[in-house]
Amino acid sequence: MSTRPQVHGLSLTPPTQCVHYNTPLDIIAIKHKCCLTFYACISCHAALADHPPQVWSKVEREEKAVLCGKCEGIMSIQEYMDAGDRCGNCGEGTNPGCKGHWGLYFEV
Repeated sequence: MSTRPQVHGLSLTPPTQCVHYNTPLDIIAIKHKCCLTFYACISCHAALADHPPQVWSKVEREEKAVLCGKCEGIMSIQEYMDAGDRCGNCGEGTNPGCKGHWGLYFEV
């Protein structure tokens, strides 16, 4: 069994909610291309990292870069995008508003 990667964030909860996004549906953390580190959100990266973020390109959609804070499964970017508003592993609901932020993490 693999261990859960460390997730960085401000006021982080076990399911990866943070001070910026903390509803029951905020359970996704994203590995940032620039540092290959998981953050609860882009605002947490801005507050805690010492560098600007980089966006995963379309050709990198198979990168395992999306962590579900409920089941601790890691999805590829494509699996996450294809799953709709649910974790592609456990089916737990995720925040539908996250789609509006995809461009901050992934080339869309």
